[in-house]
Amino acid sequence: MLDYDAEAEAYDATRGGAPRAEAAAAGVLGLLPPTTRTLLDLGCGTGIVTTRIAAARPALRVLGADASYGMAAMAYSRGVAVVLASGTRLPVRPGSLDAVSAVWLLHLLRAPGAVAAVVAEAGRVLRPGGVFVTTVDKDSAHDVGSDIDEVLAPHLTPTPADSTRAVTGYAAAAGLRPAGEARFTGHGQGRTPRGSAAALLAGQYASRVRTRGITPRELADRLELLPGPDTARAEPEYRLRGFVRS
Repeated sequence: MLDYDAEAEAYDATRGGAPRAEAAAAGVLGLLPPTTRTLLDLGCGTGIVTTRIAAARPALRVLGADASYGMAAMAYSRGVAVVLASGTRLPVRPGSLDAVSAVWLLHLLRAPGAVAAVVAEAGRVLRPGGVFVTTVDKDSAHDVGSDIDEVLAPHLTPTPADSTRAVTGYAAAAGLRPAGEARFTGHGQGRTPRGSAAALLAGQYASRVRTRGITPRELADRLELLPGPDTARAEPEYRLRGFVRS
């Protein structure tokens, strides 16, 4: 599992930087009603998306929350009003927010019941008519029909934590009904064979890949043997789903 405290300073540069953050912020904003006045960006990380949401809509009061001190500190340095908190226990009054966003968060939550708990907490803090916006099927967005996908296919986890079906079910249990969808490009996130091998060995694919019949090292070796080891394959297209509080 990635050490987010240690990775905070370099994190954005390895995740598409400003272009990807701007695309994500635009996607979130497109699912928010124009009357939205308060938004909590859950799992805000370094605040690179959070600040762009706030800049694009000055009348919107944007807050951040993250469980990593390093990430929260980076977000604070960018001017985000951020709290160090778990997504399952937010220091927020029930029914007090107009919107909650969670970008690239749910796919990381592999503990049993974790995704359901985060979605339920989002429902708790939203007022009636409030909107929850989250990425879904994050890892499968990287399945672009490449040779990397072919190597990894036999080792993919069959039940991603953030599948649309699962998240929609958790949302319904929390009193949230579907309210729109958006897509945006993961700029700078086209995978290379060498980069994929390194990410696999570093545990960055833990939410998606479980090696079967071979070791992670052997699977990484297969990736590194692919042609054009440093040539990026197609960029992913991420999906956002919106849910409104009944």
